[in-house]
Amino acid sequence: MRYHQLHPWDVTPSEARCIQDELRGRVIHTDRFEKIKTVAGVDLGFKGELARASVIVLSFPELQLVDGVVVESPVPFPYIPGLLSFREMPPLLKAFDQLRTEPDLIIADGQGIAHPRRFGLASHLGIILDKPTIGCAKSRLCGRHKMPKSEAGSFEYLHDKDEVIGAAVRTRTNVSVVYISIGHRVCLRSAIKLTLACCQKYRLPETTRYAHQAAAGKISLPNPAEQPTLF
Repeated sequence: MRYHQLHPWDVTPSEARCIQDELRGRVIHTDRFEKIKTVAGVDLGFKGELARASVIVLSFPELQLVDGVVVESPVPFPYIPGLLSFREMPPLLKAFDQLRTEPDLIIADGQGIAHPRRFGLASHLGIILDKPTIGCAKSRLCGRHKMPKSEAGSFEYLHDKDEVIGAAVRTRTNVSVVYISIGHRVCLRSAIKLTLACCQKYRLPETTRYAHQAAAGKISLPNPAEQPTLF
């Protein structure tokens, strides 16, 4: 799968913040996609300075496994809150580079614009890959919100001062919320709707669950030799 090298990855934390400030202006906050037939999820695990990155692709709306890649890669960038995409993106891009099925949408286990500099992992992925992306995080990085009702599908907007940066969404009845935000080329309303469509029996979307299981070696991925190239 092709992607754009918009900047170097061997940068200092201050240079990384400047890159975020520069690229956040490219994030598109409106729907710029056609029919969604496939949706991707990503996951990373770390052991010291070695990352295990997985990218899986599911059919949509059936949510059946179509394609997947797991790669291991060294990670030179340190763990710094707010700059996690500079640690996680290089291994993920190596996995995307080996992916044979180009997804129509990506749901990242992380923030989109619900980020102090409005440029989390989902937005970074969207800009680099030029793909519609959604951030669906398990915890809040910034902002404030009222607590949604307990029923599945309920949500409250996430505010940072006077700006709406995402939503706290109840994906299942009586479970903890997830934090959904715009990544790139998907408006917030669509991001909520599409994420809910990817949640079946659990709090997290199936994209995230499959990617986590793939990274842990708990599911068998399709044989690349049997998968057609769709781009």
